[in-house]
Amino acid sequence: MDRSTLTGLILIFAIFAGSFYFMKPSEQEIKQEQALQDSLKRVKEGVTEPLDTTKITTTLSSTSPDSAALAQPFGASKFGQEQIVTIENELIRVNISSKGGRVKSVELKNETNFDGSPLLLFEGDNNKFGLLFNASGLNVNTNDMFFQLQGGNFSVAGADSQSIKARLNYNETQYIEYTYTLAGNSYNVGLAIDAIGIQNSIDLKQKNILLNWETTLLQKEKNVKSEREKSTIFYKTSEGDVDHLSEAKDDSEKIEEKLEWIAFKQHFFSSILSNKEGFTNPELFVNYTTSDSIVKVYKTTADLAFNSQSDNRYAMNFFFGPNKYKTLKAEDQGYDKIINMGWGPIGWINKFITVPIFDFLDGFHMSYGIVILILTILLKAVLFPLTYKSYKSMAKMRVLKPQLDQIKEKVGDDNPMLLQQEQMKLYKQAGVNPIGGCLPLLLQMPFTLAFFFFFPNLFELRGESFLWVKDLSTYDSWISFPPTFFGIDHISLMCVLMTITTLLTTWYNNSTSGATGQMKYIGYFMPLIFFFVLNSFPAGLNYYYLLGAVFTFLTQVIIRQFIDDDKILASLEANKKNPKVAKKSSFQQRMEDMMKQQQQAKKK
Repeated sequence: MDRSTLTGLILIFAIFAGSFYFMKPSEQEIKQEQALQDSLKRVKEGVTEPLDTTKITTTLSSTSPDSAALAQPFGASKFGQEQIVTIENELIRVNISSKGGRVKSVELKNETNFDGSPLLLFEGDNNKFGLLFNASGLNVNTNDMFFQLQGGNFSVAGADSQSIKARLNYNETQYIEYTYTLAGNSYNVGLAIDAIGIQNSIDLKQKNILLNWETTLLQKEKNVKSEREKSTIFYKTSEGDVDHLSEAKDDSEKIEEKLEWIAFKQHFFSSILSNKEGFTNPELFVNYTTSDSIVKVYKTTADLAFNSQSDNRYAMNFFFGPNKYKTLKAEDQGYDKIINMGWGPIGWINKFITVPIFDFLDGFHMSYGIVILILTILLKAVLFPLTYKSYKSMAKMRVLKPQLDQIKEKVGDDNPMLLQQEQMKLYKQAGVNPIGGCLPLLLQMPFTLAFFFFFPNLFELRGESFLWVKDLSTYDSWISFPPTFFGIDHISLMCVLMTITTLLTTWYNNSTSGATGQMKYIGYFMPLIFFFVLNSFPAGLNYYYLLGAVFTFLTQVIIRQFIDDDKILASLEANKKNPKVAKKSSFQQRMEDMMKQQQQAKKK
């Protein structure tokens, strides 16, 4: 890369960055446009407007009951005062509301939000859950009606379990009853819905009743942007396939198959609703919002088969818990597939190698910084043979460089085909594979990429400190400032150290391998580009990359002490005299024939 080319690249980058900064809309314009689009989207899809949680109060009916209202189906249940019953075990605290008979909030006892406040998966009136059907010609939405709670607060532990009922009365013999069951040391809340006698009031043509579930996710992590990018609705079909809606934009989908479960996934936590009979004709909606402190808005509707000839029962289950791979895997429902372990071989490496090793090290109850250190050492030890082979291949290319320069001087730059042909001939005679130094590095790439998916989704790092880092699951703010260049508002010290170490390793590689031309400069540009990419990534991931860069540098320094360039050159010169080495392979022969044909065509 000559001086003019380098100057041109810098100017282009500066112009692009300047135009992005000076022409971007203001924060006020962005918020106004986003608010407009959010409102239009909610109106279009019927998604409820997110509620202002600071204004949530105890719910009372706004009108007084009259005889006409009381005469309607479930008329008396339209009026009442909200009551709350709390059920809890060692892991979760669940509040059941008489309004809608629904789960109003779920607190995970051993977790907190990034600011230290209690962590609630469901938060007040931001949630809706109920049955929608037509009774005696009128639409009924159980979410808006008042149930009678049967039972009080309770706490269970160990193998104990206990239940509480919430009944929506039509009359003494006709009602809808929710039964919530909680066992000790579990993230599961059983939900049995019994529709008793109401088939007598529902149109005989109605074969299904509609289940409606909505929620607004509020911010729980320091990096809300990353939290949005890792939150969406997942679902499992009756065929066993697990899929999800888009994580990056508004999305909706109508599923033709029955679903076994539907998961409202937030970055590190999920609320999962399963149904033994399956959900029919489900429709799923995700609303991507940039409103302050709101991650996303979810909505799902599904049909529940309704037998108009007898009573109906629906056996469901809620899971309210962390997206911890070992915890989700233990449920044996395929919940673990909502954690993004990577695609193809990368996912296999994480599931069958990384996770078991991490769990084994985690069993020693060490600091997670030490666990990552040991994990890095083990990986580097396993990959050492490939690293050594790569470095030896680069050493062969280094000692051949004077001969390659002679060929280039003899042939000149005017005939690139002949130059390449002569270089290939030298490689063949010396027994050197010109890409031998790259192949071992490529074989290591799946492991490097596997950790790129593993650490950002690793629940165990959440809230764990190490050295100056307060939370390994998010970025460390060494320096913070108002958003400026490309929206950057902080500098991560862990990312800075990783970048410096990578640049040092690149310099050492260039000095020992004799790299020249564009490849030499690309090696310096890439770490700088990755700095801007990884600056907002979890400190745990940057810590791993820092350790990887340090061990790579140390490994190369050590290997360099055992590599004798004179011996390697003598071995290559001996190869030139070996007739077996001099014999061309059929592939190389075809390559040379093709080069000769192109050269002759160029001359003509």
